[in-house]
Amino acid sequence: MNERIYIAGHRGMVGSAIIRNLQSNGYKNLITASSKELDLRDQLAVDKFIVEKKPDRIIIAAARVGGILANNEYPWQFLYDNLMIEANLINAAHKNDIQDLIFLGSSCIYPKMAPQPLKEEYLLTGSLEPTNEWYAIAKITGIKLCQALNKQYGRNYISMMPTNLYGPRDNFDLKTSHVLPAMIRKFHEAKQKGDMPVPLWGSGSPMREFLHVEDLAESVRFVMEYSGALEYDLINAGTGVDLTIKELAETVQKVVGHEGEINWDSSKPDGTPRKLMNVDRLKEMGWQASIELEDGIQNTYKWFLDNIKEIKEVDFES
Repeated sequence: MNERIYIAGHRGMVGSAIIRNLQSNGYKNLITASSKELDLRDQLAVDKFIVEKKPDRIIIAAARVGGILANNEYPWQFLYDNLMIEANLINAAHKNDIQDLIFLGSSCIYPKMAPQPLKEEYLLTGSLEPTNEWYAIAKITGIKLCQALNKQYGRNYISMMPTNLYGPRDNFDLKTSHVLPAMIRKFHEAKQKGDMPVPLWGSGSPMREFLHVEDLAESVRFVMEYSGALEYDLINAGTGVDLTIKELAETVQKVVGHEGEINWDSSKPDGTPRKLMNVDRLKEMGWQASIELEDGIQNTYKWFLDNIKEIKEVDFES
């Protein structure tokens, strides 16, 4: 367990979960740097950092992320920042002869109307969902950078595409968060105000899949340690099970203990009708998710309550 591993984005929900998982499994030489210490959008700074730290492996969990509203309102930040982060890290890894890298993307890379469940081979077979195409295009570019280096230089750069993630250290900012943490905050605040009605976007009919971030971290370590011959450099990570947004809302409402009404605003966009990942590749390798959704939401709500005073709004203009 002496391998030197650099985890980019270690303070975020995903990166911090990966750190916890690796540490609990005996990894001691973990390399980190906060955004104040290292701006991943700065190529020269990234190059210098990688030369100095000399990691054996890089895990890219750093990204600018957000929900439908944030993607719509801040297309430049979602496209530019994510392109720069991944390109600088992947390029620095290659230039410094780092053979192993894991790049974390998103299920939004797949076409809006792709067959369900989403298979890895559906990449670039149709148009993207317009509400998050900026982020998706950046992540697709990251995949292709990894694949190009694998093809041309024989690197072992693996792209893992998680489904919708949630868990401790999630973003609960109502303007920029994803649907599940936004629901937790809305139901909690409505409960605090005497079970006020909770307004939610859309019809509640879209189908979504949710993976607890601790399960994702376990899958990353599993792929990292996999001893067999990897046949693929693009691997979906998910549960293989989905539910409607309405069912999700009712589950969150139950966990939070809110007893008021839910008001669906059908004038707001639903986004992609369904987004379920085909996770056959990970299952064939021997891994599958283990955290049940309601248990995971309870775990996340507890973290929210324990840290509510420290939760900050996200500024996407900077």
